[in-house]
Amino acid sequence: MELIKSNHYENQPKVVMILAHGAGAPADSPFMEELAGALDAEGVAAVRFEFPYMQKRRQDGKKRPPDRQPRLLESFREVLAQVRTEAGEVCPILVGGKSMGGRMASFLAAEESGIDGVVCFGYPFHPPGKPDNWRIDHFRRIECPMLVIQGTRDPFGKPDEVAERQKDLGACQLVWLDGGNHDFQPLARQTEIRQDLIYQAASHVRTFIESRVRPS
Repeated sequence: MELIKSNHYENQPKVVMILAHGAGAPADSPFMEELAGALDAEGVAAVRFEFPYMQKRRQDGKKRPPDRQPRLLESFREVLAQVRTEAGEVCPILVGGKSMGGRMASFLAAEESGIDGVVCFGYPFHPPGKPDNWRIDHFRRIECPMLVIQGTRDPFGKPDEVAERQKDLGACQLVWLDGGNHDFQPLARQTEIRQDLIYQAASHVRTFIESRVRPS
């Protein structure tokens, strides 16, 4: 499978994060490009890939719904195996992604051993407007360190809603980006722009890795 690799990945990476895209945007969307660049600046080698349905859309331009979960996870596993081979056994490997991609990363971490951490950017805790349909039953099966970075305005899970479910999140660590929506876009009145919040997210990832994945 073709991978999009950051500069740090090509030069003996010290830590790698496999990034999966969201349901509607490809691996080279502006958000994914900015996130991969921000992680790279923090010394985290980012590797991106596309699920089969998105690969087909790239080929013929036709929009498709995401593949079913087993196919998505099969694709993710293939990438994980490839990265393990390329990066070596010593290099820590995290899985993560944007929205749906992060959710699939969390399912993979719940099922696979040998994953050093999982990071979700804008986790879809529930569909917008459906706060009773939560998607966290598998969190308690995740044994590796887990981080969710969420905008405070994200309709897929806001601070007060998530706080009510704290006991169901297992050992998941939460970080909130002030004013950010599902794509980390802040409010117009804020001094920050989206790229600022993305760089904040990358900084939190670096701290998470240093404190919980590879304690110094």
